[in-house]
Amino acid sequence: MKLGLIGFPQVGKRTLFMLLTGQNVNGDQGREEIIGLAKVRDARFARLVRLYAPRKETPAHMEFVLLPNLDNLGSRNTSILQTLAHVDVICHMVRVFQDETIFHVHGSINPARDFLFFIGELQLNDLIFIEKRLERIKKEYLKLKEKKKADAETDLLLRMRDMLEGNRFLRSFPLTEEEKKLIAGYPLLTRKPLILVLNVGEEDLTHPERVSALTNDFEKDDLRWIAVSAKIEQEISLLEGEERAEFLRELEIDQPALDQLTLLCFQTLGLISFFTVGSDEVRAWTIPQGSLAPHAGGAIHSDIQRGFIRAEIMKYDDLSELGSEQKIKEAGRFMQKGKDYRVEDGDIINFLFNV
Repeated sequence: MKLGLIGFPQVGKRTLFMLLTGQNVNGDQGREEIIGLAKVRDARFARLVRLYAPRKETPAHMEFVLLPNLDNLGSRNTSILQTLAHVDVICHMVRVFQDETIFHVHGSINPARDFLFFIGELQLNDLIFIEKRLERIKKEYLKLKEKKKADAETDLLLRMRDMLEGNRFLRSFPLTEEEKKLIAGYPLLTRKPLILVLNVGEEDLTHPERVSALTNDFEKDDLRWIAVSAKIEQEISLLEGEERAEFLRELEIDQPALDQLTLLCFQTLGLISFFTVGSDEVRAWTIPQGSLAPHAGGAIHSDIQRGFIRAEIMKYDDLSELGSEQKIKEAGRFMQKGKDYRVEDGDIINFLFNV
């Protein structure tokens, strides 16, 4: 799973990327694409590590791509946006915080303006692609053997064009299974999930109603958004233990925004985690939501999927409450599930198999 982090210069992308991945980025790298791995910050995983004290800890990870700075004039954005075709989720970072010592390419802070500029670029990208595709079909139509398929594609493209020209995203465009096959290789950016990351100031964190008021300007086809203060998150990352907890209490923060962001990205991708536990290793495994138990076992090793017998399952909440596998068994909450069981987020699983 790959997430693209994009935005104008000086909005906090580099700081956020470094906090997520632990990877240093030089200030002059705004014109390059940089890739890093970020841990999925899951409180359940941390709790299991404390409970089992394993020799090895393996959390879930996701890949972040820090993209070159957006050009406010649009001249460089075509090549930048092309790289988004290879990501699964677009994370667009917008500046909300006020700081006169940090310039903004437009000379003022206006989150709605910056966001609308970006989605306009996405829509333009898709419209240009559709027009070129329509032109190519028309030009080659007489040579095509499957004219019925070309007619269906043309009809689909025209309907998609109408939606884009109506200032909508293609993510909400209804598609049949056949239509999905037709456009499977299309680099249509407005079909990708979009997360808006608002880089806010400390004063916005203590007055969340300000951020809520801002998001009224961002209603756009089931858009997901999150408020992050990169500056505050940087300060949190330098603290440990009780000092960290006290700092969070002072700001009335229940969970650091970085933790919320990685989980939001995970959910946006339609992924869940299950865990394997023991004194040797506690590990989080990533699978698509709705996966059956044998498929989940296949995430560990293909032999488990091929020779699946059954899955022994503990619910995370039960283990957190009761404290041990033995007590879960005594309470009658230890489960044995077969090949038709759909794994749920947070399941703790031991697979029995034979090959």
